[in-house]
Amino acid sequence: MAETIPTLTQFNLAESDDGYLLEIGGSDGTLLRVAASAEQIDAIIEALDALLSDDDDAVDETDSPA
Repeated sequence: MAETIPTLTQFNLAESDDGYLLEIGGSDGTLLRVAASAEQIDAIIEALDALLSDDDDAVDETDSPA
């Protein structure tokens, strides 16, 4: 049987005394709460930016006239 992956229903990022606190919730009611350093948050931002930039390039290529 294939595993059903819950969809993202909640995302919170808060500053803490030691860095940051990430809370990620799923449609199945689960909540993941993790501490993250400034460097880890920067890595997440860079990864999302790279992923979104790649998506923008793909859209630009399909929208461009041949």
